[in-house]
Parts: sequence; C-alpha cells; structure tokens
Amino acid sequence: MENCERLYRDNRERVLRFLLHLTGDVELARDLVQETFARYLSRYGRDSEQPGLLFTIARNAGLDALRRRRTSPLPERETADPRRDPEHQLIDRQELDRVLAAIRRLDDTDRQLVALLATGTFSYREIGRLLDLSETNVKVRVHRARLKLKALMAEGEA
Repeated sequence: MENCERLYRDNRERVLRFLLHLTGDVELARDLVQETFARYLSRYGRDSEQPGLLFTIARNAGLDALRRRRTSPLPERETADPRRDPEHQLIDRQELDRVLAAIRRLDDTDRQLVALLATGTFSYREIGRLLDLSETNVKVRVHRARLKLKALMAEGEA
C-alpha cells in the first residue's frame, strides 16, 4: 500500500502535465490521470512501482481519448487561479489556450514527444524506449517538433 501511495504522490503531477500536453484539455487530462492510475493498479497491483509503465498507460489512455474525440473539436476549458485578479486570470488563460491550441495542431508523435519532455521525468533514451524510437531519432524529432510548435505559436500571434 505504501508503494502505491508513493507512486501516486511522486507521479501524479508529472502524469497530469504529460496528459495536458498530449490532449490539450485540462479536464480530460485530469480524468485520464485517474483512469491511468486505476488501470495501473488493477493490472499490476499495489506493490508494483514502475513509472515508465505508468506513462505508457497514460499515453495509451490519452491516445484512446483523442481517437474517440477526433470527430468533435476539443472543448476549451480551464479553471483560473482564484488567487489572481481577473485581468491576470484572463491573460493566463489566453496564453494557455494559445499554447494548447498550437500543441493540438501537432501530429500525434510530435505531441507525444512534447508531452513526455514536459513532464521532466524522462531522458531522450527513455522516451525512445517508450515510443519505440532510437535516442538519436528522438532528439531529431524533438528539435523538429519544437520548431513546428514555435512556428504555430508565431502564426497565432499574427
């Protein structure tokens, strides 16, 4: 039971960041965090502690959700920080919406790479293992994905 609690405590925020970048939807990402841990625990038990496997399950859950939503646009929702004044909340929300909209326009592989990097959890080699790519290929694709994301963000400003 202690391993289960530690796995959740140590990885919950990382999995959430990963799924947020993957899906571009805050509420969906939060739902998928719960689904990820539920799938992990039901399949591997409470004494297992394998973060790489946890992120594989999260990736699969996220991609499944995106496939189900492919025909309808992703909703634009985010809860603002109540401690900030309304003007800052609006600015923060607009910036987050711009970033998430740009991420949604990336192809699946690029979105996964950006999402895995955003967690700050995995090295290029580990990302390669998760996505079945060589470390060199991951580095090249990450560079290209960043360039695409930068271009998409610039388009949004114009």
